[in-house]
Amino acid sequence: MCSVLQVISNALGVWGLEIVLFNSREYQQLQIDPIHEKAFICNYKEHWFTVRKLGQQWFNLNSLLTGPELISDTYLALFLAQLQQEGYSIFVIRGSLPECEADQILRIMRVEQQQRPKLIGEDEAQRCTDCHHMTYRTRQESSPSCCAVGQFDPHSVTFTKEEQK
Repeated sequence: MCSVLQVISNALGVWGLEIVLFNSREYQQLQIDPIHEKAFICNYKEHWFTVRKLGQQWFNLNSLLTGPELISDTYLALFLAQLQQEGYSIFVIRGSLPECEADQILRIMRVEQQQRPKLIGEDEAQRCTDCHHMTYRTRQESSPSCCAVGQFDPHSVTFTKEEQK
């Protein structure tokens, strides 16, 4: 992670930004409420994503989600604490972030999220789970899904008494 972190730090430095470990003693002594920051970079193993304030609202910009996830000011600290509990390293981005169109728009209007984004593949995984709970005959008659040719797992077949004859 150190070499990746060095690359990120150098890239941010070009914009006059600094990366600081969120749970470092130096940062914790500042006692800054996370809502007063502008962005966080989160890392777990080889996956990196950003939690960023756009306008006056926070967004989880995790690429494993189907879209940006709105995070309330109230929930932000809890969300970051949860990530830390799960083993994520969290870094605060300090300095003036470059403006972007989303930031400009969200400064004059707020958004409400009608539906929370899902993890990419979550719908397909649920369809597969549902599919594996069907009987063999029902699966054969169902529309193509995870049980289509080449993806069907014969060990997951559940037979009803009628079909076992």
